[in-house]
Amino acid sequence: MSQAVVPRPQTVTRDAAGSLRGRVAAWFALDDLWERPVPPAALRRDLLFALATFALAVLGLELARGAGIVSGHAVWAEYLGLVVMTAPVVTRRVAPVPSAVGASLAFFAVGLTLPDVAAQVAVQVVYFVALFSGMAWARNRRVVLVAMGAVLLLMFGWLTVQFSLGSTIDEIRRETQGRGGSGLLGPIAATVVYAFVLNVVYFGGAVLGGQAAWRAARARARLADQAGTLADQAQRLREHAVVQERLRIARELHDVVAHHVSVMGVQAAAARRVMDRDPAAAAEALGSVEESAREAVTQMRSLVGTLREGGEAGPATRPGADGPTDRSPEPGLGDLPRLVEEARRTGLDVGWTLVERTPGCAAQVGPSQGLALYRTVQEALSNVRRHSTARAVRVVLRVDPQAGFAEVEVLDDGRPRSGTSGSGLGVLGMRERVRSLGGAVEVGPRVMGGYRVRVRLPLGSGS
Repeated sequence: MSQAVVPRPQTVTRDAAGSLRGRVAAWFALDDLWERPVPPAALRRDLLFALATFALAVLGLELARGAGIVSGHAVWAEYLGLVVMTAPVVTRRVAPVPSAVGASLAFFAVGLTLPDVAAQVAVQVVYFVALFSGMAWARNRRVVLVAMGAVLLLMFGWLTVQFSLGSTIDEIRRETQGRGGSGLLGPIAATVVYAFVLNVVYFGGAVLGGQAAWRAARARARLADQAGTLADQAQRLREHAVVQERLRIARELHDVVAHHVSVMGVQAAAARRVMDRDPAAAAEALGSVEESAREAVTQMRSLVGTLREGGEAGPATRPGADGPTDRSPEPGLGDLPRLVEEARRTGLDVGWTLVERTPGCAAQVGPSQGLALYRTVQEALSNVRRHSTARAVRVVLRVDPQAGFAEVEVLDDGRPRSGTSGSGLGVLGMRERVRSLGGAVEVGPRVMGGYRVRVRLPLGSGS
């Protein structure tokens, strides 16, 4: 025989109860350590609020006395009751929990001794504000919840005692004697239900409304913190972008200055050696010095113009022009033959080879990759002139769109020249430039002698 599986409802009930407790605890934020900051002028404003409500309570009390609603009590006692009721709200935000508890004890005492005074609308409003503020401004959520639980237990216990042991039922019976009711409930039951519902709404509104106000303040604080965090992150990103741009310009300046100054030094030395016996050769060398100096100044002004422009300034000024014009485009792969020819004029035997997968594909290389490869060759040739005994250099550019790379290789046949070690900034800048484009760098001596610089960049990593 097969046995039917009987569900266990107690498990579901236990899970539902646990989930309900979790939701209640989460809504009251019992484990939340956030504290609502008190406004700087909270005490002064709450003092003014207490004085204003006291004035309204006095007005209501005098009107009630004039109408005969309040009677049988000494005037000073009634005024003292108003003072006792309104005083706790002075500290409703500075000390919210003591204020709420103090207002509850005062309301209980005034209600027992001066019930007509406690029934005034202004007094009821003051007490509601005290309870509301206790929930809305308390620092410790567990403490305020315990305090509010004690207050509710006191007040509803007092109400229960009034209806069960006091003379309230007898008073209702005497007032309704001889008057027939047409409602669903009798006079006594209707009065009791009405009183309990009214108090549930009153106290529930104060507690739940105060908690809702606290949660809204916490949400605003979190949004402000998130906005501040986003602003800080944006500022850091802007600063990082500025640093990266400065590093890029520093690399560019190093490459430009190192290359052209080394060319000018070689050409000036050659002109000095042949000036007496071959003026024509000296003049040609000095012309190369002039051309290199002009080219260096042009590129340096272009880079400095980038700094001057910022984000909104106009274009930089090209040297020799009468006004602002567009900056000269940065060099690329199309300028490599001219760079090789310039190196040849310094006395190096420079070979140039272009290897393309398909004819013309080198022209499709993006400007970022083209500039990086150009600067690599420029730095490598400058290092050969300054730090190597090489007389022959071979520059090879390979572009293969199908394999997705562009590669440049600079090989020389020399050895390091003694006493000419550099700072290493050129190679460091080369590595940073290539790394930013997702490429790879190989720099070092060759096994068979000489030195090799090889850079491979993926196509499409930046344009």
